[in-house]
Amino acid sequence: MRIKTKLNLGVGLLFLMIIILSLVSGYAVFLIKADTENILKANYNTLEYSRNMILSLDEIKVNSDSTIHTFKEYLEKQTHNVTEPGEKEATAKLENDFALLEKNGSNEMVKAQIRQDIFSIMKLNLDAIKQKSDIAKHTAENANLWIAIVGTLCFLIAFNLLVNLPNNIANPIKELTQSIKEIANKNYSERVHFTNHNEYGDLAKSFNTMAQKLQEYNNSSLYKLFFEKKRLETLINNMHDPIIGLDHEGVILFVNDEALKIIGMKLEDVIGQSASALAVSNDLIRSLILKEPANDSQKKQPMKIFAHGKESYFDKETINITITPTGEEKEINIGDVIILRNITLFKELDFAKTNFIATVSHELKTPIASIKLSLQLLQNNKTGEMNDDQKQLVESIKEDSQRLLKITGELLNLSQLETGNIQLNIEKSNPYAIVNYATEAVKIQAEQKQIKLIVEANEHLQNVKADSEKTGWVLINYLSNAITYSSEKSTITIRLKEENDQITFQVIDTGKGIDARYKDKVFDKYFQIPGSQKSGTGLGLAISKEFIEAQNGTIGVESNLGLGSTFWFSLKV
Repeated sequence: MRIKTKLNLGVGLLFLMIIILSLVSGYAVFLIKADTENILKANYNTLEYSRNMILSLDEIKVNSDSTIHTFKEYLEKQTHNVTEPGEKEATAKLENDFALLEKNGSNEMVKAQIRQDIFSIMKLNLDAIKQKSDIAKHTAENANLWIAIVGTLCFLIAFNLLVNLPNNIANPIKELTQSIKEIANKNYSERVHFTNHNEYGDLAKSFNTMAQKLQEYNNSSLYKLFFEKKRLETLINNMHDPIIGLDHEGVILFVNDEALKIIGMKLEDVIGQSASALAVSNDLIRSLILKEPANDSQKKQPMKIFAHGKESYFDKETINITITPTGEEKEINIGDVIILRNITLFKELDFAKTNFIATVSHELKTPIASIKLSLQLLQNNKTGEMNDDQKQLVESIKEDSQRLLKITGELLNLSQLETGNIQLNIEKSNPYAIVNYATEAVKIQAEQKQIKLIVEANEHLQNVKADSEKTGWVLINYLSNAITYSSEKSTITIRLKEENDQITFQVIDTGKGIDARYKDKVFDKYFQIPGSQKSGTGLGLAISKEFIEAQNGTIGVESNLGLGSTFWFSLKV
């Protein structure tokens, strides 16, 4: 039987039984209502008339016309409400006795007889009420019985549907779902076995046919070719370099997501289209398919393309694809693959190196030459004799000049840091000596602004693995910046502490601090905080970062605008 037929029969039968239950209930209520109305109409009215006649009888006196009229009125109503056996005769006798009372209103014997007649009528109606109540009770009992029978049938049908219907529908679906999962896992030998001649049987037959065809397709060479094609497309799409494939007629066969991003087109608008036709409206495609002369002896320039939110540089490489057909010796061209290699990072590094060298040459070469010349003049006796203090100052300046020349040489090689060519002399270094070396170097600069340098260091600190000279240079750079941006007569604290097998060097000033927007940029090359005094090239902190990280250390800054700054770096012990 079909599932739809089962559902229609089950739900239809249940609906029919509910209608029958409603009709039986309505009919039972109607019968009970009819019996009740019969009692009220036939018997209750008679009792009411009889009660009023007894009341009027007690008030009848001689020549009491109004009372007799009232009695006669209720007696007349009673004559029209005769419904029970014997009630007609009793009512007729009451009329005869009332006729005698009209002639002699003071006859108590007649009154007693009339009262007896009324009681007889009341007794007949009371007996009838009891009998009719029993009939109504019997009707209610029959109604309850039929309602219970029909309700039980409805419950049994509903319970049967509740128990069997979900299983009949859900179990085949569950089995089919499991089979679909097996097919999805490439188990194409999976089959569904529904023997019922219903919708599920038809579904199982169609499913098995589909599984058989999938199994045949999976075992065919077409599937293997399609699988390899999908794998190749996935590989191309996951490459970070833009790639475009053309056939021998210049029709675009494939293009990966990176290429779509830079040409600004959708996949469906590109695949199968002629590259020449697209080049008419797309300058980038026109430059991509433009073939360079084979005898071009000049160095090939990279392509400048706006990609990834900035100007990017790509090196275009066109690979010609040729094959040798079976049985032939001559190769034939089947298309080209255009690959754009992103060299933006290398170009940026090249620009940075050029700018760096130019800046260092401009900023440092002339001042160093001037310092050296001045020192030579001071040391020449012809310019005059120097006292001991002056000689000490000249020697100090000479040492600083030599140190500056050495650092300048290292700065000129900063562009090679990415290649790992920086020369470091890593050894066990005394952190106290590094701090002392740095504070002595900036002592005169601090005294000029009456700034007090305070060293706070834990006792018995271990030696650090560091290049003491470059680490001292970083600390000097920190202190020089702190002195530059601190107010006169302020305090700068140099703090040393040991944590987790590392020595942390901190330089704490009370300057104006750094805006949160620029905290992540202060270690970038050439960056200077907007609004600050342009006292340098913006390379000091960048070089410091390179020096510390080259020693496997960490570097950073903590600052709040208006509350000063804390520049720090950590080195391993």
